[in-house]
Amino acid sequence: MVATAELPAGLDPVTWGDFLRVAGQPGFDRWNDQVRRTGGCSDPIHLIGSTTTLDPSTGQVLHSYDTAKEPGGRLRVACGNRRASRCPACAWTYAGDTYHLILSGLTGGKGVPGTVANHPRVFATFTAPSFGPVHNRPATGRCRCGTAHPDGAPELGTPLDPDTYDYAGAVLWNNHAPDLWRYVTIYLPRELAARAGITQRELRGRLRVSYGKVAEYQKRGAIHFHAVIRFDGPEGPDTPPPAWATTALLDAALRAAAARAQVTVPAAGDQPARVLRWGTQLDVQPIGAFGHGEDLTEQAVASYVAKYATKAAETTGLVDRRIGELAELDKYPNLPDHTRRLIRACWNLDNLYPDRRLWQWAHMLGFRGHFSTKARRYSTTLTALRQARADYRANQERRTLGLPDPDDNPAATTLVIAHWTYAGHGHTPGESWLAQQIHHDITQARETARQARADLTETEEDWQTWGAAA
Repeated sequence: MVATAELPAGLDPVTWGDFLRVAGQPGFDRWNDQVRRTGGCSDPIHLIGSTTTLDPSTGQVLHSYDTAKEPGGRLRVACGNRRASRCPACAWTYAGDTYHLILSGLTGGKGVPGTVANHPRVFATFTAPSFGPVHNRPATGRCRCGTAHPDGAPELGTPLDPDTYDYAGAVLWNNHAPDLWRYVTIYLPRELAARAGITQRELRGRLRVSYGKVAEYQKRGAIHFHAVIRFDGPEGPDTPPPAWATTALLDAALRAAAARAQVTVPAAGDQPARVLRWGTQLDVQPIGAFGHGEDLTEQAVASYVAKYATKAAETTGLVDRRIGELAELDKYPNLPDHTRRLIRACWNLDNLYPDRRLWQWAHMLGFRGHFSTKARRYSTTLTALRQARADYRANQERRTLGLPDPDDNPAATTLVIAHWTYAGHGHTPGESWLAQQIHHDITQARETARQARADLTETEEDWQTWGAAA
């Protein structure tokens, strides 16, 4: 038995004992290699099976693999969860893919022409209306409660008077927010056509609107959307928009479309009929080209969107899994009272609006839409980015094993016969702690490499300044 005083910080005796068991197993090095390949995934998928690579013309076996030789007879692969609260390692990959998806729609690349950088585009934030006054940090520095709240204060975003706050309206608004966005996409072309003095059919023959958006929770638990919206020519990003399609036109039409969007929720039980609309704080900013001195660059926008693509309602203190029964909330004694009331509102409204499935989405405070969406012609897709990554790794593996490369010789094809079975997921306590350490090491290495690149860039800029002065 290892004394508690000898344990590493934050480790309990059970986890430490399991760690010693895992580290002492004969296949530990291979287990470590598997988990490192997943980036330190918190909840890897376990697979059992085999693959055989054949030369189809001769039937010769070029390579074979069987998980029977792996630790525990299993292959561990990344879970792919986008939520940082569930798996930081896989969320990092998802955020990176989202970054490149958004950035390619602003600067080109990934199948999008570089000329798209010259198209008018804006970064718009659509917010929720007020459901009652909340604690905040106004420009004056003092909240309505009379306190100057510090940044990160737990009361920020919570109601000044919880008993009068419209919790039902808040969760119904979250639930219908995707419908409000859909109406924006419907009304925007109409507003553009009206301002251009042409019909909507003529507009489609001259102009297309593309977008990529992500949802984010405010501290008060209300959802809001960040959207990159871009003008294209009639054939999409490959063609330029007409000269009259300016950023100013996009700004005006977008504000008008947002003002028109509304969803009517009928009365039910003790709930009155509601007309849901966007909040008045619609922010629309033009996106500048990198290096031209603008504050809102393409890289800044892509980073901002990617950051929130891996977040969900847990930013309000909520759990990140579905809630079976209301009594399950007792398992979370540190859950903020404001969040509990929002969840209870989902429970109370579920029978009144059964088609909205409010209780099923109570862990999302009623929101049931996709967190990240885009127009079909905006840029590449997450599927394409994942496939490119898989192809790259397959090529690396092919070279390591000495298998023929179809790119070098199209006739050199191979046949792969595979059999895979799902065998569970996750880690034991000791494995989980080890995976966290692996992820931490990988993160530190990435940060070191990033800082080295930043230092190199600064050095290059110093040399350029020196050269100009000389």
